[in-house]
Amino acid sequence: MRRTLLVFCCLLYCGLAQAMSVTFINPGKHDEIYWLTATRAMQAAADDLGVQLEVLYAERVHPRAVEFAREIVARPRDKRPDYVILSNDYGTGPEILRLLDSAGIRTFLAFSGRGDDKGPEPMGAPRTQFHLWLGSLEPRAEDAGYQSAKALIQRARKAKLPRVGGKLQLIAIGGDRSTPASIARDEGMRKAVAEAGDVELVQEVYAAWNRARGAEQSDWLYLRYPQARMVWAGNDLMTFGAMDSWRKRGGQPGKDAFFSGINTSTEAMQALRDGSLAALSGGHFIAGAWALVMLYDYNRGIDFATEGLELDRTMFTLFDAASAERYLRYYGDMDFSRVDFRHYSKAFNPRLKRYDFGFQQLLK
Repeated sequence: MRRTLLVFCCLLYCGLAQAMSVTFINPGKHDEIYWLTATRAMQAAADDLGVQLEVLYAERVHPRAVEFAREIVARPRDKRPDYVILSNDYGTGPEILRLLDSAGIRTFLAFSGRGDDKGPEPMGAPRTQFHLWLGSLEPRAEDAGYQSAKALIQRARKAKLPRVGGKLQLIAIGGDRSTPASIARDEGMRKAVAEAGDVELVQEVYAAWNRARGAEQSDWLYLRYPQARMVWAGNDLMTFGAMDSWRKRGGQPGKDAFFSGINTSTEAMQALRDGSLAALSGGHFIAGAWALVMLYDYNRGIDFATEGLELDRTMFTLFDAASAERYLRYYGDMDFSRVDFRHYSKAFNPRLKRYDFGFQQLLK
Protein backbone atom coordinates (compact mmCIF):
# COMPACT_ATOMS: atom_id res chain seq x y z
CA MET A 1 0.00 0.00 0.00
CA ARG A 2 2.76 2.43 0.93
CA ARG A 3 4.63 1.61 -2.27
CA THR A 4 1.48 2.17 -4.34
CA LEU A 5 0.96 5.52 -2.64
CA LEU A 6 4.58 6.49 -3.28
CA VAL A 7 4.30 5.65 -6.98
CA PHE A 8 1.06 7.63 -7.19
CA CYS A 9 2.69 10.65 -5.53
CA CYS A 10 5.66 10.46 -7.88
CA LEU A 11 3.37 10.32 -10.91
CA LEU A 12 1.36 13.24 -9.57
CA TYR A 13 4.55 15.21 -8.89
CA CYS A 14 5.86 14.59 -12.41
CA GLY A 15 2.51 15.45 -13.90
CA LEU A 16 2.41 18.78 -12.11
CA ALA A 17 5.94 19.61 -13.24
CA GLN A 18 5.22 18.70 -16.86
CA ALA A 19 2.04 20.79 -16.80
CA MET A 20 4.12 23.95 -16.40
CA SER A 21 4.75 25.66 -19.74
CA VAL A 22 7.08 28.56 -20.52
CA THR A 23 7.61 30.60 -23.68
CA PHE A 24 10.89 32.45 -24.10
CA ILE A 25 10.85 35.43 -26.47
CA ASN A 26 14.49 35.31 -27.53
CA PRO A 27 15.65 38.70 -28.86
CA GLY A 28 18.56 37.19 -30.81
CA LYS A 29 18.98 35.24 -34.01
CA HIS A 30 18.34 31.52 -34.18
CA ASP A 31 21.92 30.91 -35.39
CA GLU A 32 23.61 33.54 -33.18
CA ILE A 33 25.98 31.62 -30.94
CA TYR A 34 25.27 33.51 -27.72
CA TRP A 35 21.49 33.26 -27.95
CA LEU A 36 21.62 29.72 -29.26
CA THR A 37 23.79 28.74 -26.29
CA ALA A 38 21.37 30.47 -23.92
CA THR A 39 18.50 28.51 -25.45
CA ARG A 40 20.36 25.18 -25.22
CA ALA A 41 21.04 25.80 -21.53
CA MET A 42 17.39 26.69 -20.94
CA GLN A 43 16.28 23.51 -22.71
CA ALA A 44 18.59 21.44 -20.52
CA ALA A 45 17.07 23.06 -17.42
CA ALA A 46 13.55 22.53 -18.78
CA ASP A 47 14.30 18.85 -19.41
CA ASP A 48 15.55 18.39 -15.84
CA LEU A 49 12.55 20.19 -14.34
CA GLY A 50 9.86 18.72 -16.58
CA VAL A 51 8.98 22.12 -18.05
CA GLN A 52 7.54 22.53 -21.54
CA LEU A 53 9.69 25.20 -23.19
CA GLU A 54 8.83 27.10 -26.36
CA VAL A 55 11.39 29.49 -27.88
CA LEU A 56 10.49 32.28 -30.31
CA TYR A 57 13.42 34.07 -31.99
CA ALA A 58 13.00 37.77 -32.78
CA GLU A 59 16.11 37.58 -35.01
CA ARG A 60 17.41 40.93 -33.68
CA VAL A 61 14.34 42.66 -35.14
CA HIS A 62 13.05 44.12 -31.90
CA PRO A 63 9.49 44.98 -33.09
CA ARG A 64 9.11 41.25 -33.77
CA ALA A 65 9.34 40.56 -30.02
CA VAL A 66 6.26 42.72 -29.55
CA GLU A 67 4.51 40.88 -32.37
CA PHE A 68 5.24 37.58 -30.62
CA ALA A 69 3.54 38.93 -27.51
CA ARG A 70 0.46 39.82 -29.55
CA GLU A 71 0.46 36.36 -31.10
CA ILE A 72 0.62 34.71 -27.67
CA VAL A 73 -2.29 36.83 -26.43
CA ALA A 74 -4.32 35.87 -29.52
CA ARG A 75 -4.01 32.15 -28.78
CA PRO A 76 -6.90 30.23 -27.21
CA ARG A 77 -6.52 30.24 -23.45
CA ASP A 78 -5.63 26.56 -23.29
CA LYS A 79 -2.78 27.15 -25.78
CA ARG A 80 -1.17 30.02 -23.90
CA PRO A 81 1.94 29.39 -21.78
CA ASP A 82 1.84 29.62 -18.01
CA TYR A 83 4.79 32.01 -18.06
CA VAL A 84 6.63 34.15 -20.61
CA ILE A 85 10.31 34.97 -20.19
CA LEU A 86 11.50 38.02 -22.10
CA SER A 87 14.40 40.43 -22.28
CA ASN A 88 14.18 44.21 -22.30
CA ASP A 89 16.42 44.56 -25.33
CA TYR A 90 15.97 47.88 -27.14
CA GLY A 91 13.40 48.90 -24.54
CA THR A 92 10.67 46.53 -25.75
CA GLY A 93 9.87 45.34 -22.22
CA PRO A 94 7.11 47.82 -21.25
CA GLU A 95 4.95 47.18 -24.30
CA ILE A 96 5.32 43.40 -24.06
CA LEU A 97 4.49 43.45 -20.35
CA ARG A 98 1.42 45.59 -20.99
CA LEU A 99 0.13 43.17 -23.63
CA LEU A 100 0.71 40.04 -21.60
CA ASP A 101 -0.43 41.51 -18.29
CA SER A 102 -3.76 42.57 -19.77
CA ALA A 103 -4.23 38.99 -21.00
CA GLY A 104 -3.55 37.50 -17.57
CA ILE A 105 -0.21 35.92 -18.52
CA ARG A 106 2.57 35.85 -15.93
CA THR A 107 5.91 37.24 -17.08
CA PHE A 108 9.55 37.34 -16.04
CA LEU A 109 12.44 39.45 -17.33
CA ALA A 110 15.78 37.68 -17.85
CA PHE A 111 19.14 38.79 -19.26
CA SER A 112 18.14 42.47 -19.39
CA GLY A 113 15.91 44.18 -16.82
CA ARG A 114 14.19 47.54 -16.68
CA GLY A 115 17.37 49.63 -16.44
CA ASP A 116 16.88 53.24 -15.39
CA ASP A 117 13.17 52.98 -16.35
CA LYS A 118 13.04 56.55 -17.69
CA GLY A 119 11.48 55.76 -21.05
CA PRO A 120 8.16 57.04 -22.41
CA GLU A 121 6.36 54.09 -20.79
CA PRO A 122 7.90 53.41 -17.35
CA MET A 123 7.56 49.86 -16.12
CA GLY A 124 7.54 50.51 -12.40
CA ALA A 125 8.58 47.78 -9.98
CA PRO A 126 7.50 44.17 -10.50
CA ARG A 127 4.01 43.29 -9.26
CA THR A 128 2.89 46.94 -9.20
CA GLN A 129 1.94 48.60 -12.47
CA PHE A 130 2.06 45.24 -14.22
CA HIS A 131 0.72 42.91 -11.55
CA LEU A 132 1.71 39.69 -13.33
CA TRP A 133 5.27 40.78 -14.03
CA LEU A 134 6.79 38.62 -11.30
CA GLY A 135 10.38 39.86 -11.30
CA SER A 136 13.69 39.84 -13.13
CA LEU A 137 17.10 38.20 -13.12
CA GLU A 138 20.04 40.00 -14.69
CA PRO A 139 23.68 39.01 -14.92
CA ARG A 140 25.65 41.85 -13.34
CA ALA A 141 26.70 43.22 -16.71
CA GLU A 142 29.02 45.83 -15.24
CA ASP A 143 31.20 42.93 -14.05
CA ALA A 144 31.78 41.81 -17.63
CA GLY A 145 32.85 45.24 -18.82
CA TYR A 146 35.07 45.77 -15.81
CA GLN A 147 36.68 42.31 -15.80
CA SER A 148 37.49 42.27 -19.49
CA ALA A 149 38.76 45.86 -19.62
CA LYS A 150 40.95 45.44 -16.53
CA ALA A 151 42.51 42.24 -17.90
CA LEU A 152 43.03 43.89 -21.29
CA ILE A 153 44.83 46.84 -19.70
CA GLN A 154 47.07 44.55 -17.66
CA ARG A 155 48.00 42.60 -20.77
CA ALA A 156 48.80 45.79 -22.70
CA ARG A 157 51.01 47.10 -19.90
CA LYS A 158 53.08 43.91 -19.94
CA ALA A 159 53.57 44.30 -23.70
CA LYS A 160 54.95 47.84 -23.23
CA LEU A 161 52.75 49.28 -25.96
CA PRO A 162 53.43 52.77 -27.32
CA ARG A 163 51.93 55.61 -25.28
CA VAL A 164 50.63 59.03 -26.22
CA GLY A 165 51.20 61.67 -23.59
CA GLY A 166 52.17 58.90 -21.19
CA LYS A 167 48.92 57.01 -21.68
CA LEU A 168 47.82 53.86 -23.46
CA GLN A 169 45.01 54.53 -25.91
CA LEU A 170 41.85 52.42 -25.81
CA ILE A 171 39.10 52.12 -28.41
CA ALA A 172 35.72 50.85 -27.19
CA ILE A 173 33.00 49.24 -29.30
CA GLY A 174 29.68 49.01 -27.49
CA GLY A 175 26.59 47.06 -28.49
CA ASP A 176 23.85 49.70 -28.45
CA ARG A 177 22.84 52.80 -26.53
CA SER A 178 19.54 51.60 -25.05
CA THR A 179 19.74 47.99 -23.81
CA PRO A 180 20.41 48.04 -20.04
CA ALA A 181 22.99 45.25 -20.26
CA SER A 182 24.90 47.13 -22.96
CA ILE A 183 24.90 50.33 -20.92
CA ALA A 184 26.13 48.48 -17.83
CA ARG A 185 28.97 46.76 -19.71
CA ASP A 186 30.11 50.13 -20.98
CA GLU A 187 30.01 51.53 -17.45
CA GLY A 188 32.17 48.66 -16.21
CA MET A 189 34.72 49.34 -18.94
CA ARG A 190 34.85 53.04 -18.05
CA LYS A 191 35.33 52.15 -14.38
CA ALA A 192 38.38 50.04 -15.24
CA VAL A 193 39.78 52.86 -17.39
CA ALA A 194 39.28 55.41 -14.60
CA GLU A 195 40.99 53.14 -12.06
CA ALA A 196 43.94 52.49 -14.37
CA GLY A 197 45.07 56.11 -14.51
CA ASP A 198 47.42 55.50 -17.43
CA VAL A 199 44.74 54.73 -20.03
CA GLU A 200 42.84 57.12 -22.30
CA LEU A 201 39.51 56.10 -23.79
CA VAL A 202 39.93 57.89 -27.11
CA GLN A 203 36.52 57.01 -28.57
CA GLU A 204 33.52 54.76 -28.05
CA VAL A 205 31.30 53.67 -30.92
CA TYR A 206 28.40 51.22 -31.27
CA ALA A 207 28.26 48.30 -33.66
CA ALA A 208 24.87 46.68 -32.93
CA TRP A 209 26.50 43.49 -31.64
CA ASN A 210 27.49 42.67 -35.24
CA ARG A 211 30.84 41.37 -36.55
CA ALA A 212 30.69 43.13 -39.92
CA ARG A 213 29.69 46.38 -38.25
CA GLY A 214 32.53 45.97 -35.76
CA ALA A 215 34.99 45.62 -38.63
CA GLU A 216 33.52 48.62 -40.44
CA GLN A 217 33.77 50.83 -37.35
CA SER A 218 37.32 49.67 -36.67
CA ASP A 219 38.51 50.47 -40.20
CA TRP A 220 38.15 54.22 -39.67
CA LEU A 221 39.00 54.17 -35.96
CA TYR A 222 42.44 52.72 -36.70
CA LEU A 223 43.01 55.51 -39.21
CA ARG A 224 41.89 58.16 -36.75
CA TYR A 225 43.90 56.77 -33.82
CA PRO A 226 47.04 55.17 -35.30
CA GLN A 227 48.65 54.78 -31.84
CA ALA A 228 45.68 52.97 -30.29
CA ARG A 229 46.62 49.35 -29.59
CA MET A 230 43.80 48.27 -27.27
CA VAL A 231 40.26 47.46 -28.37
CA TRP A 232 37.52 46.64 -25.87
CA ALA A 233 34.21 45.35 -27.23
CA GLY A 234 30.85 44.57 -25.65
CA ASN A 235 30.61 41.10 -27.18
CA ASP A 236 32.79 38.59 -29.01
CA LEU A 237 31.35 39.20 -32.49
CA MET A 238 32.30 42.87 -32.47
CA THR A 239 35.72 41.89 -31.14
CA PHE A 240 36.24 39.49 -34.03
CA GLY A 241 35.23 42.24 -36.45
CA ALA A 242 37.85 44.55 -34.94
CA MET A 243 40.44 41.76 -35.15
CA ASP A 244 39.52 41.08 -38.79
CA SER A 245 40.05 44.75 -39.57
CA TRP A 246 43.41 44.77 -37.79
CA ARG A 247 44.60 41.71 -39.70
CA LYS A 248 43.52 43.34 -42.96
CA ARG A 249 45.96 46.14 -42.12
CA GLY A 250 48.75 43.60 -41.67
CA GLY A 251 48.55 43.51 -37.88
CA GLN A 252 48.73 40.52 -35.55
CA PRO A 253 46.18 40.44 -32.73
CA GLY A 254 47.83 39.40 -29.49
CA LYS A 255 51.23 40.67 -30.60
CA ASP A 256 51.06 44.27 -31.86
CA ALA A 257 47.53 45.04 -30.63
CA PHE A 258 45.30 43.59 -27.92
CA PHE A 259 41.61 42.82 -27.89
CA SER A 260 39.03 41.79 -25.30
CA GLY A 261 35.60 40.25 -25.70
CA ILE A 262 32.51 39.06 -23.85
CA ASN A 263 30.67 35.74 -24.41
CA THR A 264 31.60 32.07 -24.60
CA SER A 265 31.62 31.08 -28.27
CA THR A 266 34.00 28.34 -29.34
CA GLU A 267 35.83 30.84 -31.54
CA ALA A 268 36.37 33.13 -28.56
CA MET A 269 37.65 30.28 -26.37
CA GLN A 270 40.06 29.15 -29.07
CA ALA A 271 41.28 32.72 -29.61
CA LEU A 272 41.91 33.02 -25.88
CA ARG A 273 43.90 29.79 -25.90
CA ASP A 274 46.06 30.79 -28.89
CA GLY A 275 46.71 34.26 -27.46
CA SER A 276 45.08 36.34 -30.20
CA LEU A 277 42.41 37.38 -27.69
CA ALA A 278 43.83 39.03 -24.58
CA ALA A 279 40.79 38.85 -22.28
CA LEU A 280 37.39 37.20 -22.25
CA SER A 281 34.47 37.43 -19.81
CA GLY A 282 31.42 35.21 -20.15
CA GLY A 283 29.05 32.63 -18.76
CA HIS A 284 26.04 34.91 -18.39
CA PHE A 285 24.07 33.00 -21.02
CA ILE A 286 23.07 30.77 -18.10
CA ALA A 287 20.65 33.47 -16.87
CA GLY A 288 17.78 31.96 -18.82
CA ALA A 289 18.29 28.54 -17.26
CA TRP A 290 18.43 30.08 -13.78
CA ALA A 291 15.21 31.99 -14.57
CA LEU A 292 13.51 28.69 -15.34
CA VAL A 293 14.67 27.30 -11.99
CA MET A 294 13.19 30.32 -10.21
CA LEU A 295 9.88 30.05 -12.05
CA TYR A 296 9.71 26.33 -11.39
CA ASP A 297 10.09 26.97 -7.69
CA TYR A 298 7.57 29.83 -7.82
CA ASN A 299 5.11 27.54 -9.54
CA ARG A 300 5.46 25.13 -6.62
CA GLY A 301 4.78 27.84 -4.06
CA ILE A 302 8.35 28.96 -3.30
CA ASP A 303 8.43 32.66 -4.09
CA PHE A 304 11.83 34.15 -4.92
CA ALA A 305 10.57 37.43 -3.44
CA THR A 306 12.38 36.42 -0.26
CA GLU A 307 15.62 37.23 -2.10
CA GLY A 308 14.25 40.19 -4.04
CA LEU A 309 12.07 40.81 -7.05
CA GLU A 310 14.78 42.33 -9.25
CA LEU A 311 17.87 40.19 -8.84
CA ASP A 312 21.19 41.44 -10.17
CA ARG A 313 23.68 38.64 -9.62
CA THR A 314 27.27 37.86 -10.46
CA MET A 315 27.33 35.33 -13.32
CA PHE A 316 30.34 36.36 -15.35
CA THR A 317 33.65 34.52 -15.21
CA LEU A 318 36.94 35.96 -16.45
CA PHE A 319 38.30 33.09 -18.49
CA ASP A 320 41.94 32.14 -18.85
CA ALA A 321 43.46 29.47 -21.08
CA ALA A 322 42.84 26.69 -18.54
CA SER A 323 39.19 27.55 -17.87
CA ALA A 324 38.64 28.02 -21.60
CA GLU A 325 39.92 24.48 -22.12
CA ARG A 326 37.54 23.17 -19.45
CA TYR A 327 34.62 25.02 -20.96
CA LEU A 328 35.29 23.59 -24.42
CA ARG A 329 35.66 20.11 -22.98
CA TYR A 330 32.43 20.30 -20.98
CA TYR A 331 30.18 22.49 -23.12
CA GLY A 332 31.91 23.10 -26.44
CA ASP A 333 29.09 21.29 -28.23
CA MET A 334 26.46 23.36 -26.35
CA ASP A 335 25.29 20.24 -24.56
CA PHE A 336 24.39 21.13 -20.96
CA SER A 337 22.88 17.78 -20.05
CA ARG A 338 25.82 17.12 -17.70
CA VAL A 339 24.38 19.83 -15.41
CA ASP A 340 21.54 18.70 -13.15
CA PHE A 341 19.58 21.91 -12.75
CA ARG A 342 17.42 20.30 -10.06
CA HIS A 343 20.45 20.68 -7.82
CA TYR A 344 19.90 24.47 -7.85
CA SER A 345 16.15 24.37 -7.19
CA LYS A 346 14.76 25.13 -3.74
CA ALA A 347 11.81 22.84 -4.45
CA PHE A 348 14.17 19.90 -4.91
CA ASN A 349 16.51 21.05 -2.13
CA PRO A 350 14.56 22.39 0.87
CA ARG A 351 17.81 23.19 2.69
CA LEU A 352 18.81 25.64 -0.05
CA LYS A 353 18.19 29.14 1.33
CA ARG A 354 19.77 31.31 -1.35
CA TYR A 355 20.20 30.82 -5.09
CA ASP A 356 23.78 30.53 -6.36
CA PHE A 357 23.83 31.80 -9.92
CA GLY A 358 27.60 31.98 -10.50
CA PHE A 359 28.90 30.26 -13.62
CA GLN A 360 32.26 29.26 -12.15
CA GLN A 361 30.61 26.38 -10.27
CA LEU A 362 29.67 24.78 -13.60
CA LEU A 363 33.35 24.56 -14.60
CA LYS A 364 34.31 22.46 -11.57
